[in-house]
Amino acid sequence: MTTLYVTKRDGSREPLDLDKIHRVITWAAEGLQSVSVSQVELKSHIQFYDGIKTEDIHETIIKAAADLISKSTPDYQYLAARLAVFHLRKKAYGRFEPPALYDHIVRMVESSRYDQHLLQDYSKAEIEQLDSFIDHSRDLNFSYAAVKQLEGKYLVQNRVTGQIFESAQFLYMLVAACLFANYPKDTRLGYVRRFYDAISLFKLSLPTPIMAGVRTPTRQFSSCVLIECGDSLDSINATASAIVKYVSQRAGIGINAGRIRALGSPIRHGEAFHTGCIPFYKHFQTAVKSCSQGGVRGGAATLFYPLWHLEVESLLVLKNNRGVEENRVRHLDYGVQFNRLMYQRLIKDGFITLFSPSDVPGLYDAFFEDQEKFEQLYVQYEADDSIRKKRIKAVELFTLFMQERASTGRIYLQNVDHCNTHSPFDPKVAPVRQSNLCLEIALPTKPLRDVNDEEGEIALCTLSAFNLGALDNLDELEELSDLIVRALDSLLDYQDYPIPAARNATMGRRTLGVGVINYAYYLAKNGVKYSDGSANGLTHRTFEAIQYYLLKASMQLAKEFGPCPKFNETTYAQGIMPTDSYKKELDAVCSEPLQLDWDRLRQDVMAFGLRNSTLSALMPSETSSQISNATNGIEPPRGHVSVKASKDGILKQVVPEYERLKDQYELLWDMPGNDGYLSLVGIMQKFVDQTISANTNYDPNRFDGGRVPMKLLLKDLLTAYKLGVKTLYYHNTRDGAADAQEDIPEAEDDGCAGGACKI
Repeated sequence: MTTLYVTKRDGSREPLDLDKIHRVITWAAEGLQSVSVSQVELKSHIQFYDGIKTEDIHETIIKAAADLISKSTPDYQYLAARLAVFHLRKKAYGRFEPPALYDHIVRMVESSRYDQHLLQDYSKAEIEQLDSFIDHSRDLNFSYAAVKQLEGKYLVQNRVTGQIFESAQFLYMLVAACLFANYPKDTRLGYVRRFYDAISLFKLSLPTPIMAGVRTPTRQFSSCVLIECGDSLDSINATASAIVKYVSQRAGIGINAGRIRALGSPIRHGEAFHTGCIPFYKHFQTAVKSCSQGGVRGGAATLFYPLWHLEVESLLVLKNNRGVEENRVRHLDYGVQFNRLMYQRLIKDGFITLFSPSDVPGLYDAFFEDQEKFEQLYVQYEADDSIRKKRIKAVELFTLFMQERASTGRIYLQNVDHCNTHSPFDPKVAPVRQSNLCLEIALPTKPLRDVNDEEGEIALCTLSAFNLGALDNLDELEELSDLIVRALDSLLDYQDYPIPAARNATMGRRTLGVGVINYAYYLAKNGVKYSDGSANGLTHRTFEAIQYYLLKASMQLAKEFGPCPKFNETTYAQGIMPTDSYKKELDAVCSEPLQLDWDRLRQDVMAFGLRNSTLSALMPSETSSQISNATNGIEPPRGHVSVKASKDGILKQVVPEYERLKDQYELLWDMPGNDGYLSLVGIMQKFVDQTISANTNYDPNRFDGGRVPMKLLLKDLLTAYKLGVKTLYYHNTRDGAADAQEDIPEAEDDGCAGGACKI
């Protein structure tokens, strides 16, 4: 009988050993329930031939195990993951056991893949101490989808050849080491160890820019960048230039283009005829799509404008499939801005009057800064016959907005009054005029006059999340808040700023956004549901604790390092807590009393300040949720098994503790409507100081003729407004596909469709 040989990774050959393959699968199956080694071997169908690569054999076995993942056999996601970790380490190190951390860092610094400061800031003895903290067996806690996401997005690699240079525990330890490098030598190793444990045990979740970038020579890790455009060519070009710089460095972009004057407006006292918004939106679209983000993801942006803009009827349809290229800008998403007066006109069946911002002095700024002044100016300009304007029935305009939101899923909503009246910023000096790509950031911005303008303000936000499913009790949030606020605040000083307006704004405000993942699992294991009000009290207690402990951590940091320079521009400086400014209509939905000592916290914050102007934001978290084997952000799962497409193929992931909790999970399309979910978002928003990526969801099959009634769509908008919800993100429509396959495609990563700010 002819002996078959295999070709090893180093090019050498050895006889095929079937027992070796069997031993590896048996090792991967150890301690797992409802998995079968022989089933994996049978499923593999390996066609052996002389010279077959060991790498090809291994990849075939991994795929066979991954194909067996199902509700009835969820542990195959761990068997496949262990096989994938084995394979990954062989590719990275040529063996299963990782090298010594110090030797690894030296090699990676010499090849310019790690930042040289690691060897400058830490001695060999300290690095050896860090190595002793690492538990490489934690690699075996990943699900298969997590390993593939790590491999595809986070681990340092050559993205041209696919060569990988590290494994996950080195990633976690070196992120921790970088973020605490400037702490005093007598305390920093303790912080590094505690932070490493928190992230490697999935108690804290970090965003893609941090996971992929910290430890490398690239130093831009903010997930979200907010750029405001003025109404001049210099400002428009400076905005486009800023977009290119930040898209190329992994950030998701929010663009506020609401100041741009309408089509036909006079330029230079009538010397020229303005071409309107659409050509400039196209200019921004080109800037967004001009760079890929280091092979990690493509550029994406959401562009904001007010509902009362004179061109709004043309702007609302920019994303739809009708029309021609000249009057469509389909590769941006859009955020339309509303306020109290707009809703009042709808409720009273009145008219909304459209203006070009250039024709109505003071109106655009008042829209954000002062609702009473806005209404007074708006009515005054409506009565002024000398001003160009157009009247449209409010119900017609809202209907057009909702039709486009429903048909594209990606026309979003921002309630700019809530973003300023229930805000950590004083709107008279630091108004919030836009959000970001994923509608969870609400920060002050100022238009750029040119790309080197130091008076302009580009807002950055650095994100992360608590894994609610990993909490045993809410008291744990105090320690975790201290760790994450310290780490992210350090990152603000550690990273680079390619544009002065971004550096100045960040150093002045030091904004952070800590959110949550695994909320659906958290509800399930506590035996409560989204839709029936049973989760309201738990949600109130949880998000109260989150905001309280984040504020306490930032106040402690202010004691040590001083408050952020622009602390005086926050409402916190005036002693106003989130518990003071929320919409009181929410009390009818949830009357849960406050559990923590907010009056003491108020006194401490007024005495010592805060290191960070903002601390919380609830973002989407497609990828980072998968890394932690968690449910996505605050969203209900569409099925017990999620199936996401990625460049590596189909990734299947089973909800946590499926076998024990399968009857406790409330799936998205089992919810009777949006009321229960919106109530929970309102409760969260009571405490969250920025905003929330909240979605609305509709199943047309529940309605006559398979059409969701417009009355219901408008009712949900009004409900969200009444409860103080600041923003609405995706509009999801059930399309009839299998529930397990309805998740947002992985190409639209992180919840930030197509782009960048998810964590």
